[in-house]
Amino acid sequence: MTDTVKQFLARHGMASERIDPIEYAPKMAQRLAEGLEQDGRMLPMIPTYLKNSGSVPLNEDAVVIDAGGTNFRCALARFTEEGCEVRELKKCKMPGIGKSATWEEFISFIADNIMSYMDRADKIGFCFSYSADITPEIDGRVRVIDKEVVITGSEGRLVGASLVEELERRGCKGKSVVILNDTAAVLLGVSATLDKERYSGFIGQINGTGTNTCCLVRRSAIGKLHDSSDEAVIVNIESGNYDDFPRGDFDLELDCESNNPGSKHLEKMTAGVYLGSLCRVMFSAAANEGVITPETGEKIAALGSFDASVIDQWAAGEGLAELELPEEDERFVREICLNAFDRSARCMCVNLTAIALLTGEGKDKPVCVCAEGSLVQKSRHFLPLLKQYLELCARDHFGCTLEMNVGYETTLPGAAAAVLLNK
Repeated sequence: MTDTVKQFLARHGMASERIDPIEYAPKMAQRLAEGLEQDGRMLPMIPTYLKNSGSVPLNEDAVVIDAGGTNFRCALARFTEEGCEVRELKKCKMPGIGKSATWEEFISFIADNIMSYMDRADKIGFCFSYSADITPEIDGRVRVIDKEVVITGSEGRLVGASLVEELERRGCKGKSVVILNDTAAVLLGVSATLDKERYSGFIGQINGTGTNTCCLVRRSAIGKLHDSSDEAVIVNIESGNYDDFPRGDFDLELDCESNNPGSKHLEKMTAGVYLGSLCRVMFSAAANEGVITPETGEKIAALGSFDASVIDQWAAGEGLAELELPEEDERFVREICLNAFDRSARCMCVNLTAIALLTGEGKDKPVCVCAEGSLVQKSRHFLPLLKQYLELCARDHFGCTLEMNVGYETTLPGAAAAVLLNK
């Protein structure tokens, strides 16, 4: 890294070296423990009541649903010796986009789409990617349905119970529903096809547009449950909320620009949707300070917004020739982008190592990190850096081995595994 880049990053508190995984992993582990003991903490540590023990039954159909963002998907799924088969997939826009829909219309829409499966499966796994409190019955009580979707009358409603009631009204009795979020679905979907005996534990990791993790914790270790059982259940960490990392000038600027200022601090330092914006802010400042030429600043600004896929190319020295930048400016752009990925990887190393420290796993057998998202799947820089830091921090310093296992399209298989293992 050139002295120019080092000085610029240091001046603004953005150098990736400020995040020392060995220093911060125990601190985050303490925050995780606090969330297990009491609601309202920085990391909410939400019990999902989902188990991951045992093998998923083979050749048993389940209905699977994925409702999140703007798209709705449903299908039949089953596990075989070869893996998970997803059949008769339907995909359409969510109701409530452009024109609001009522809760009753939303539930009726879901029932309409899965009716063709009802004569072949009684179990329904529903990945519901909106804010909901999970009940001990593994249902979801809606807090808010947001993003681009407007469903009136949804707050406080039970997703699974409402769907079962609607299906019974249509003559489909004996159905059971399990509600989960996308991070738990990744953990279950990836681990379902693995030899679970190879691992001491499992972590679910989303690292793409957003950032989140989940892990398995014994009920007796979740103080706020007041449960003496040693059965392990998945806990949704909501780790994007973590805010104990030191932030720099441009983190604060990006936070002010965001639609949720003052929250999701770790997510804004790590997620693909933010990394491109963070670099854009830094290039603008560098041009204003004379660190790069005004012409370079103007050329980058003319691109408008760009995401992590663009800075991934730039970090590799690709896609910059078209901008015709001076050699020193091109090197500056490349190194700033690399720093962004390096810092993101350091933060995620802290997150994953903290989970291993909390659970005490990874000593005799590795912990399997079940991961999905654009950064772990597509970035040529992020995953190698994360693996490097996991070796240096988790394995060499703390004696915990974490093994990355990247999945693809695991939401529907994860929903199937959730209901087949838990109902």
